[in-house]
Amino acid sequence: MFQPPEWKARVLKGPTKLMLSLVTMKILLRSKCCQCPTVPGPVRVLHKDYRTVTPQNFSNYESMKKDFKLEIPEYFNFAKDVLDQWTNMEKAGKRPSNSALWWINGKGEEVRWSFEELGSLSKKFANILTEACALQRGDRVIVILPRIPEWWLANVACLRTGAVFIPGTTQLTQNDILYRLQSSKAKCIVAHDAVAPAVDAVASQCENLRSKLIVSQNPREGWGDLKEMMKRATDNHTCVETRHDETMAIYFTSGTSGSPKMTAHTHSSYGLGLSVNGRFWLDLTPLDVMWNTSDTGWAKSAWSSVFSPWIQGACVFAHHLPQFEPTSILQVLICGHFKGMKIKPGSMGKPSPAFDVKILDANGNVLPPGQEGDIGFQVVPKRPLGLFTHYVDNPTKTASTLRGNNYITGDRGYMDEDGYFWFVGRSDDVILSSGYRIGPFEVESALAEHPAVAESAAVSSPDPIRGEVVKAFIVLNPNYKSHGQEQLKKEIQEHVKKTTAPYKYPRKVEFVQELPKTISGKIKRNELRKKEWESI
Repeated sequence: MFQPPEWKARVLKGPTKLMLSLVTMKILLRSKCCQCPTVPGPVRVLHKDYRTVTPQNFSNYESMKKDFKLEIPEYFNFAKDVLDQWTNMEKAGKRPSNSALWWINGKGEEVRWSFEELGSLSKKFANILTEACALQRGDRVIVILPRIPEWWLANVACLRTGAVFIPGTTQLTQNDILYRLQSSKAKCIVAHDAVAPAVDAVASQCENLRSKLIVSQNPREGWGDLKEMMKRATDNHTCVETRHDETMAIYFTSGTSGSPKMTAHTHSSYGLGLSVNGRFWLDLTPLDVMWNTSDTGWAKSAWSSVFSPWIQGACVFAHHLPQFEPTSILQVLICGHFKGMKIKPGSMGKPSPAFDVKILDANGNVLPPGQEGDIGFQVVPKRPLGLFTHYVDNPTKTASTLRGNNYITGDRGYMDEDGYFWFVGRSDDVILSSGYRIGPFEVESALAEHPAVAESAAVSSPDPIRGEVVKAFIVLNPNYKSHGQEQLKKEIQEHVKKTTAPYKYPRKVEFVQELPKTISGKIKRNELRKKEWESI
């Protein structure tokens, strides 16, 4: 049985225990230390290796920020202008013999595709979409597949045909699927056999849905068998000419506040915009192997399992894991720690060279270092690539994200004297108590360090004297469920007072069996907050 090599990650110590940069990491191996002698080239070791300090694609952060420039052509298609170019270089012997996609499932099965093979197979898939499914340019396709090779083919096939790719996690329920099919007006769905019954249960309510493709070992009535169709399809396909600003993909938000919303991205948004990530943040080359552990339903998979590595000609590695279980995951938006930079544990890092990031007050004025405000970045006169273009069919929501010439991310934070950014919390979640602004992130970080706390959510709760106070909803670890609750509340409160500023401690504590969450696992603080304020 094939066994993957040992993977390692750089560990960052921050205020919330350990943060592992496993979401976007390069596979840490050399061919000689792997039981798989066909691993191409000297893949660079990152862990405890002095070479990790020196970037390959830039000299230092300052030079990267200063010299960054991105040309945007009128027409651009990632499949034709990037992937097919790597295929041409591969054929000409001008690219290292590194796979484009390397997939395993831990059961002895393995797939390795070159860029030429990826191109041929994706062209077959593209012909299925345009012929068997009768899709036209601009039609929308929902894809609900786990980490299997067909997910990558679906991505590229949609690019080649001009169809709009809409990913969904396999954790979606029947109602989730119905909502997405009806909201998007998708004409086609590509799904795994695990979710096919849920699709069939709601398909009659989706008038736009015309075709269904299934990835399964067994055929299913009413569905096109993709594996069999691929055997008969031809790879004679001409990629459509797409304008750089045409819609390429739509991603549903996780629905932290209200129903999930559709965010649109163009062909250049990710296809060109994520060159920043691939070249500078991940520092990838054609010799590298990139492992991104994100679920295929999230935009993070597009960032680091498709565009960022393939822009640089690197190999995408995928392990068909049923679930991901690190201690925690390093989260980055528009800032990061780049190679050669000093790392400040707990900080978001410095801005990406593609973004002019600022801390703003309520009127859009830039705040000085040390003052908390809204995290935003300039989008007028030029909107940075990588940022979604708009909320689909929701102009009011789109307009609400702008403050003057800046896009407001919805996050609160501050910048220190060295230009590093620090996250405080979501703006909707910030608690104002007796004039003090308290971010739930700080409270929850302190709570997480108490051995009794398995999970927690800090929200505002009404108070006749202070206006509002911090209330903590806490899920206890099993060993503490039998403890006296009043005494345990006092212990936890004292712990928070000692761990962070005393005024931030939760004056109210409620032990609960579980916390309300979105399909992506984000805690719905808005539901807890609403419950508190509706009680007055």
